[in-house]
Order: sequence, then C-alpha cells, then structure tokens
Amino acid sequence: MFGKLDNAQIEKLLSDNFIGRIGCHADNKTYIVPISYAYDGGCIYSHSYEGLKISMMRQNPEVCFEVDKMENMANWESVIAWGTFKELTDAEERKAGVQKLLDRTLPKISSETVKLSPQWPFPPDDLDVVKGIIFKICLHEKTGHYEYPDPQIF
Repeated sequence: MFGKLDNAQIEKLLSDNFIGRIGCHADNKTYIVPISYAYDGGCIYSHSYEGLKISMMRQNPEVCFEVDKMENMANWESVIAWGTFKELTDAEERKAGVQKLLDRTLPKISSETVKLSPQWPFPPDDLDVVKGIIFKICLHEKTGHYEYPDPQIF
C-alpha cells in the first residue's frame, strides 16, 4: 500500500530522526550529502566545516532536504522538504543552534562528526568551544510518501 504522509506524519519523521540528506546546487553542479541534524518544527539545524556543501549553499541558499525511515523495501517512509540555508554567525543565534544540536537524542555509538565537543555526550560549559559552522535550513515546503505492507497479505 503506497500513499502520502499527512502533516503530522511528516513532522514526526523529521523530529524522530537525526540523519538526513541535503541537496544543493551551484555552478551547474548538484551535490547531495548526508548530515546529522536537529529539527525544531520549522528549521533543520546542523554543524559542518568549510567544504563543498557550505560553499554551494552560500552561493545558492535554496536547498532540498530528505529524510527517510526504512524497515524494508515494502515498509518505509520518506520526507522531502525545501528550504533556505542560513549560516548562524550572530553569537546568540549560533549558541541557540548549538544548543538545539546538543539537546537532540543520538545513539550511544556515534561518529566523530556528531560529537560537537570533547565532552560529548555531555554538553560543554561554554558553547563557544564548538568549532565549525552552525547553520539552519528553514523549511517552506514539505511532502512525504510511504509504503506499508498490505494488511490483507500478512
């Protein structure tokens, strides 16, 4: 059974996950890359270092974001959203973004890229020790689809 997710299901999928993919486009090149993120009901927050995705999003701040949950090939949900990139350079905005990332629930075994400070999994006393770029993508359009097993078959 294939269908569209409703708004509540879209929000739940965005809120429950912490790995998604950004699609950005600049200089006739499209780039899709996974990121770890936090979602606050309107914006995706993430952390990065200088590189291709940051350079491309600075050139063209309109991006696409995708997240999915896949049990198997017949049981999955996927959300695609469009939004606008904003680098958080104001000190207070940056601290608020870092706090959102620190407040998310992550698995115990995580990569170095999601550990924002040497104190991980504990928050640092001073949020300014978190190096790199903090950014948000404010979402302005969202859509979602699913495929669930046909209950008549199982």
